[in-house]
This record gives sequence, structure tokens and C-alpha cells, in this order.
Amino acid sequence: MLRSPSLRAGCALTALCLAWPAAAQTAAPADTQADGSYHDPRSDIVVTALIPRSQGDILSGTSIVTGEELTRSLRPTIGETLARQPGVSATSFGPNASRPILRGFQGERVRILTDGIGSFDVSNTSVDHAVAINPLTADRIEVLRGPSALLYGSSAIGGVVNVIDSRIPRRVPDEAIHIDAIGTYGSAANERSGSGEIEVPLTENFVVHVDGSYSKTDNLRTGGYILSKAMREIAAASDEEEIQDNARLKGKLANTAAEVWEVAGGFAYIGDGGNLGMSISHSENTYGVPSRLEVAEEHDHDHDHDHEEEGHSHENVTLAMKQTRADLRGEVAVNGGFLDSIRLRAGWADYQHQEIEPSGEVGTTFKNQSMESRLEFVQADRNGWQGASGAQFFTRRFQADGEEKFLPKNQTDQFGLFTLQSLDLGDTRLEAGARYEHTKLQSDPDADLFAEASQRSFNALSGSLGISQAITPGWRVGLNLSRSERAPSAEELFARGNHAGTQAFELGNPDFGKEKSWGVEGTLRGSGNGYSFSLAAYHNWFSGFIYESVVDDSVCQAANGGAEMEFPCYAYAQADARYYGIEAEASVKLAQVGSYAINIDGVADYVRATIKGNGPAPRIPPLRLLGGIEAQGARLSARAELEHVFEQDRVTDFETPTDGFTMVNASISFKPLAGNDRTTLMLSANNIFDVEARRHASFLKDFAPLAGRDIRLTARISI
Repeated sequence: MLRSPSLRAGCALTALCLAWPAAAQTAAPADTQADGSYHDPRSDIVVTALIPRSQGDILSGTSIVTGEELTRSLRPTIGETLARQPGVSATSFGPNASRPILRGFQGERVRILTDGIGSFDVSNTSVDHAVAINPLTADRIEVLRGPSALLYGSSAIGGVVNVIDSRIPRRVPDEAIHIDAIGTYGSAANERSGSGEIEVPLTENFVVHVDGSYSKTDNLRTGGYILSKAMREIAAASDEEEIQDNARLKGKLANTAAEVWEVAGGFAYIGDGGNLGMSISHSENTYGVPSRLEVAEEHDHDHDHDHEEEGHSHENVTLAMKQTRADLRGEVAVNGGFLDSIRLRAGWADYQHQEIEPSGEVGTTFKNQSMESRLEFVQADRNGWQGASGAQFFTRRFQADGEEKFLPKNQTDQFGLFTLQSLDLGDTRLEAGARYEHTKLQSDPDADLFAEASQRSFNALSGSLGISQAITPGWRVGLNLSRSERAPSAEELFARGNHAGTQAFELGNPDFGKEKSWGVEGTLRGSGNGYSFSLAAYHNWFSGFIYESVVDDSVCQAANGGAEMEFPCYAYAQADARYYGIEAEASVKLAQVGSYAINIDGVADYVRATIKGNGPAPRIPPLRLLGGIEAQGARLSARAELEHVFEQDRVTDFETPTDGFTMVNASISFKPLAGNDRTTLMLSANNIFDVEARRHASFLKDFAPLAGRDIRLTARISI
């Protein structure tokens, strides 16, 4: 049943869009190469930027991960796959649930997309919930940080991660059948994974696609101790021998095995004036969540050990996730005086996961049904003036049942209008973007949480103005000013209950106003014969910034009918806040030795965040430096890199400091088929010296370190 006018309007928009391009005949987009990979012949073209353009022409921080770099970085989660990119960290809630963190922002302030629309999961609700996107299926991953990302939603203040695949074909293969496959073995978790896809042209305009993937891992082997130094000191002081034993635990991280599989099919009609295609996929992911080891015999809030053994400690919980998803993409080439093309992207998904207790009983079930559609009108280039405008609709129906039901059943409807306009005057380039978004959130009455239904509506307006100027050949400096507004999420408004994933009683505030911010970002980019350089510095001033903070238990008890607290009380609040930081990356060709180019490259990033009246913002990644040296040949390449993450001692009252660490990694890749750059064999060694490493941004960093030494063998085949 369609419950609201905005939902009916969104469905009508989607239905209209589905019918409209069906009669069109489309051509393969200009950003498709002969090998089927989704990018311009110039590898730095950023498709996610609404108007596809060179990475150097975008007035904010961007990253593109594709080809050999993607093969080398590939991990079971999207967070770990991207963790070495500038300005990117990861939530690292064990090896199976790791979401990207951009410029210190996570959760609601980062949008995770697949080919331009949402992932349709509940990874924003809790850090123990995995993202429903399998990196094995990715052809290319693009990361936009800063104001440009706001065109994909007002919640994307931190940025956008867009995973691009070929599930809906973008070309008709020249061969009778086209096959891509990848297989990986990783020693740290005994990881065995594989993915394959087949594209078959049925006619000169019609192509079908089938893909499948499977991955299985055992418990993760870590470097060093399981507990952090602070937790080991507490455990070692205990009078209980079992707790003292926890302080000495090393090696494997218990309850972190996983099994994931996915199947999908798609098709597309590709003609002379546009394209139209769709796909259907189903995925299932069963994975364990790391336990929080006991470090003291006296438990907080006077809950006893027997009560915890009944399943309330989130120990040895297994999550069984499944999602069925349908996607549609179409484009019509208008080739008119004002419009160049019209694009449609739409998707729907039915998501569910169960949290299974050690006894085998289902403790909590999360359900999420979502739909999103996006219509874009791309303008023709008129003497350097380019632009794109469009509309976007999103609806989400969320429900949780069971012990961890900390949210009532709720629905979110959003409708947005956006535009991006740019003017190229040669040495000077101007850009302006704007987005209007109407958000309606409503919760159903719930006897355990809210006795009455609640409904809120918000109108948010965001915009940016930017300029870039050529200063010397190959070098440009840019400045971008932005103003953004974000509606609170359902979790921030309606949370009221125990949340074992974060070990907290979470308390929202249904009276929150919009979160508003001003931002400024400066960029400097340059490239020339044998070198490239990129620097971005940013500063954001927030009013009404929404954050969680530990408060007196009486606050949550009053909201919980006076019941005894099982977890510490974390209440959402609003205050002014400041975020600022820098990102830099550079590459230089040192020498040419025979047929090999010797290159060095480096990445540095830093963010500092303060909440007025509350001190440092929680879980902010510290300063990081990463450098590598690589010998690149036509068919054989070798790389070694060093990553140093500094100590983070700028913490809130409820955090512990995190020690710094240094990792050494190396890899060698070989392309066995002459003339086929996409068939690669790669051997890599990560964390060679088996160091103990923890990410400060992780809720579990004191109980779940990162992987230890990991030897990985990857084979990618394209024929």
C-alpha cells in the first residue's frame, strides 16, 4: 500500500521513466572501452561527478580505484578495499563488517552507492551490519569527497563511494561470448573467494549478462594481542584466572568466519540513440561478529554474568543477511541544441538479516525495503557551458523485531531536485551546484518504545560555488564554498533501546532540527612529464551537529520507564562542531631502467574534529602517511609500500587512546597474455612483519585488531 503522496509521486516518476526510454535506441556510452571496463580511454575520468570529467577538473577530493590497483586492494568488504585511499578509513567492526569513513565522517554522512544509487541495506544503522555490496563484482570504485557529493543526497556531507559494475551491460561484445573471472586466496583468514561473469550478444543490439560469486573465510589471524594494551592492563589486574587469560590471548580472532554468495542476471538493448537495461540479483551473507572479551569480574550497571550468557552481551552472535535487488538504467541521446542526453537510474531491494544467538535462536530480525529513482537531464556543451539537472526519489521502510529492537517501525521518504552548472573560460573554470530536498520521516506506535506515532518533515537546501584557475601549464588551484543542510535520520530521531552492536542504550530525540554547515575547500593539482600531485584542504563549521555522547544513566532510565540499564546510556545531542583536515597524494617517475619505469608515490591525510562543549569528536582517524615504490613494466610489475598510522590520543571521555603502527606490504603482478592487460596474476604480502594494528575509528578497536600477516594470491582473467 502506498502510504504517502510523496511515495505515490516517486512511484509515478519511476513508472514514467520506465516507460519513456523503452522506444529509444541507444548507443554504447562514450565511456566504454573495447575491453568492457567502465571508464573513458583516459583513466582519470570521474563518472560519478554527474558531468563526466577529468579528475583534475573536479573542485574537491576524488579517488578512482580500478585495474591493477583494484586487484591489489581487493578485500571482502568495501571499507577495507578502500582503506588506503587518501582521506579514507574504515569502521573495521571485525573483518566482515567494515564501512568506509570519509574525512572522519561515517554512518549517515557517507553515501554508499552502486552505479549511482543506494546500497539498500542497514549498514548506516549499526557498525556491525555489513554493506550489501560485494567488492568482487566491482569493475571500478569512485570516491567523491566534499561538496560535489551533495548532489547525491544531503546526507553525503562526508562524501560518496560509488561501486560501478557491468551487471547491466554497457556494450555488445565483439566476441561470441565474453568472460571475466577473479579468484583469490588469502592466508590470514584462509580466504577462498571467486567471482565470474559472462556476457553473450544475442543480436547486434541485445546482450545478456550472468554473474556469480562465492567467498568463504575462517577466523581471522591477527598480529599481536587480541586485547589492546589498556584492556590487557585491566584484565591482568583481575582476581579471576579466566579473565587474566584473556590478557594473554594472541592470534586468531574468535567468531569471525564468514560465507557469502551472490547470483545475478541482466540484459540491455544497445542501439544508435541510447540504451535500456535491467538486472536482478540475490545475495546471502552469513558472518560472525567478534566478541568483547571480559576484562573485569564486576560488570557495569550491575548485570550479572548469567544474564550475559543468555545472549545480551553480543558474544558469538552470527548475522545471516540476504537481499534481493532489481535495477534499471536507461539513457536517450537527444543531441539537441540544449540537451545532450537524458538518463534514468532506478532500483528496488528487499533486505533482511537475522542476528543469531549462541543458542541458535534468532535474537533480532532487521527488515528493510527501499526504492530509489534518479532522472538526469544532461546539457549539451555550449561554448564551454555544461550542466546537468535532475530529480531523485528515495523511500525506505525499516522494521526491527526482537531483543535488539531499539527502533520502532519507521518510514523515510525523500524527494530531491538538483543541478550542477560549469563554465570553462580556458584558464578559469567556474562551477555552481544546488540541491533541494524534502524529507518526511514517520514512526509507527510501539508499546515497547513509543506509545504514539511520530512524524517529522524537513526541507533542506544545499549549494556550492567554486572556481579553479590555471597558474602554470599543468597546474591548477581551486576554491570551493558550500552551504549544506541535512535532515536527521530515523535512528537519530527515534532510537530508544539497547543496541548490543555498539554496547549502548541509544536514545534519539524526535525534536531535533536540521544539521547545517558551511564549508570551504582549497585544492592544488599539477601533473607533467613523469609526475602528478594533488592537495586538498578543507574546513567545515556545523550548527546543530548531531552526535552521540555518554550521559548519566538516569536520562535513559527515564525514557525506558525506569528499567535498570544493561548498557551505558548514549544519547544523541546537537551542538556546534568544527571539522578540518588535509589530503595529499603524489607520484614521481624516478628513472627508466630498460623497459621498466621506477616510480614512487605517497599519500598523507589528517582530520581534526571538535564538538563545542564536548571536546574532541569520537572515533576520528589520526594522521597517516603511506609511501610506495614500484617498478612498472608492460607485463611484469613489482611494488613495495610502507604505511605509518600515528597514535590517536585526542579522545573523548569514553574512548581510550590508540597506539600507532607501521605496516610493510609488497606485491608482484604478471600479465601472462600479450595484448591482454586485464588478465593478471598477482602475489602480495600484507603486514609482512605481523604487527598489531588497530583503527581508532572502530567501535571494537580495543577487542578486535586488524589482520596479521596476509599472503594473497589473486588471478584475474578476461577473455
